[in-house]
Amino acid sequence: MRPPFFLLTPRLVPGFGALALCAVFGAPLQAAGFIEDSHAQIEARTVYFNRDFRDGHTSNPQGASKREESAQGFIFNLKSGYTEGAVGFGVDALGMLGIKLDSSAGRSNSGLLPSSGDHPRGSADQYAKLGLTAKVRASESVLKYGALLPDQPLLKYNDGRLLPTMFNGAQLTSNEFKDLTVTAARLDKYTARDSTDPQDIRVHCKNKRYACNVTSDHFDLYGLDYTINERLSAQYQYAQLEDIYRQHFFGVLARQPLGTGVLKADLRLLSSADSGAARAGSIDNRALSGMLGYAIGGHTLSAGWQRMLGDNAMPYLDGSNPYLVNYLQVNDFAAAQERSWQLRYDYDFKAIGLNGLSFLTRYVSGDQIKVPGSELEGKEWERDSELKYVVQGGTFKDVSLRLRSATYRSNYAQFARDMDETRLIVSYNFSVF
Repeated sequence: MRPPFFLLTPRLVPGFGALALCAVFGAPLQAAGFIEDSHAQIEARTVYFNRDFRDGHTSNPQGASKREESAQGFIFNLKSGYTEGAVGFGVDALGMLGIKLDSSAGRSNSGLLPSSGDHPRGSADQYAKLGLTAKVRASESVLKYGALLPDQPLLKYNDGRLLPTMFNGAQLTSNEFKDLTVTAARLDKYTARDSTDPQDIRVHCKNKRYACNVTSDHFDLYGLDYTINERLSAQYQYAQLEDIYRQHFFGVLARQPLGTGVLKADLRLLSSADSGAARAGSIDNRALSGMLGYAIGGHTLSAGWQRMLGDNAMPYLDGSNPYLVNYLQVNDFAAAQERSWQLRYDYDFKAIGLNGLSFLTRYVSGDQIKVPGSELEGKEWERDSELKYVVQGGTFKDVSLRLRSATYRSNYAQFARDMDETRLIVSYNFSVF
């Protein structure tokens, strides 16, 4: 077995991307794999979004009483192969375009479209963003630098609207050892889902938990993912947002046949504390969460539990999704000292011969929330449902239709507004080559 490929680390010079591109296009005699293994696809995504605030505050300083927009998105994803040789070079490209279909100044700010420069509350007619990624492969290790869509427990890119959040930096993934994946990354910029401008990386400020203008120079992540056997795997990750917070993650995934069904378990522990200059203030949080489910036939019934310990809410990067079992369509249930539980039911209609059709519904209730500036015990709940169908054949084969609805209520509306939400998403992925 070759030694691990750790000669290149996330601490890359700014010209690394240009050097890799020159190496790719400067070696045509060895680029057979670069061309032959390349592939590209386009996702066409149409989204209708309706969020109706039910708190009765039509003049609420947090915004209008309703947000309703629809838009058309296109996501072009090109992945090259690698040049031949012990060290292979390649390049990926990610292009995104969003087009307004329906909006108005009073119903904008849904997260589908950026704000128009002509009117602070209106939405732009269209927007686009492009990301290039240079990559190097040696043995069983791959180093990428440029535009990234990271999908890690401590950094999961957000893809809940029209276009996904795009991060910029370096990521190393190594599979030199059997059943073990080693990950290291350094990120310094991100482009929000409804924006075209790269921004300095920062902590998320949901419900004013942390200051929204606190940025950092970079975010570092290191992780181990070990498959113990076909039924059990474990993860550990460490991350640090320079001078803001540091975070540890431990996770276990397990599945065990039981009777004619399968018992599944997902356990997660995150521990967070302020780091360095603590520019966002004191951070003290331990997040415990777990989900236990049983699948039989087309049915899956699950129960989840989540607990926030410490003086503060759980921190995570702006533009990312927190890795919590009670992170839902609207809320994350990660407020300071919050305790929450979940019941969830999934059904795959394949069990009765209706291929491509699936349904889920779930309910989460949280309490014991420490509300800033108040002695009130915060309480909140959310109910979600989703119906999804993927066309199985004919002219529209592989077209996906998804209807999502959510209802959210709380007793501290000054930070979290009551709302009813509906999303309709139609998407189609097709191969270019």
